[in-house]
Amino acid sequence: MNVFLDYCRKDVDIKDATSELLLTKHLDFIMHYVNNKESYENVTTEYLRMSGMYWCLQAMDIMGYLHKVDANEIANCVKRCQKPTGGFAPAEQHDEHLLYTLSAVQIMVMLRKVDEIDTDAVARYVTSLQNEDGSFYGDECDEIDTRFSFCALATLHLIGRLENSINVEKAIDFIFLCYNFDGGFGRKPGSESHAGQVYCCLGSLAIVDCLEMIDVDRTTRWLAERQCRSGGLNGRPEKLPDVCYSWWVLASLKILGRLHWIDNKSMIKYILACQDKEGGIADRPGDVADPFHTLFGLAGLSLLGNHSKILAAVDPVFCMGKKCLDDLSIC
Repeated sequence: MNVFLDYCRKDVDIKDATSELLLTKHLDFIMHYVNNKESYENVTTEYLRMSGMYWCLQAMDIMGYLHKVDANEIANCVKRCQKPTGGFAPAEQHDEHLLYTLSAVQIMVMLRKVDEIDTDAVARYVTSLQNEDGSFYGDECDEIDTRFSFCALATLHLIGRLENSINVEKAIDFIFLCYNFDGGFGRKPGSESHAGQVYCCLGSLAIVDCLEMIDVDRTTRWLAERQCRSGGLNGRPEKLPDVCYSWWVLASLKILGRLHWIDNKSMIKYILACQDKEGGIADRPGDVADPFHTLFGLAGLSLLGNHSKILAAVDPVFCMGKKCLDDLSIC
């Protein structure tokens, strides 16, 4: 009944929530996934393993424990997933995709081993996925999405191949075709605004230094309206809050310099309420924790700055530690 009521009123109740960040518990939770490669969870999610590796490693980096992993072992695992096209697959027996190519590059940059992959081949692969209208396919299945535009631009920026690879002007034009009257962005022209797409489009524009082309107040207003009474953020109107939007929305506001437009205290309270007492962070209080929401919950807390003594600073464009990015950091 409580779940039904939450769905009807599009929010959740926060009861008996801890005000403490359970950092040690979260580290143990993430290390379980890092050290148990043949666990049921890892085997059944092989189709997104590359992104799963990124979520776990980036969470560890934010918590200050990236040094606990075997960098060479992970780098070798990533390298085995690079295909003749230059793109990366989520696992060895799968096909390459732009989403996993970005995750692979992020991992190698994080480990300071990007020079161990064929970046020229990566650049050729990304370039091959751009369409005449400036949009990008994710793979050979011909689906277009502004997520793929971001993946393309972010990947090329991180490997230092943004210039002379793709048609940047057309890529920007396509992104603005997806800019809606309400200030948000959709996945393609005419699609509903969604916080994940807003993040991808703002991140793309930040990478190519074109943020001045948007109506900042209109977009900020749409983002600020994502905060529910519980303090959590949703991805679009009339939806329940979800911890992952602690990243997509907060990072977007940070990119725009408008992080102060949301209620900081209630946002932190919501994220902490989504912690599992045994470790990990879930989408909503009482749900099952997973590495995806653990990363984005920690990253959101990092952006808010209240836990700066124990959480590393994160770049809002790439969701990577500023220390790892060095000169590649944008915001």
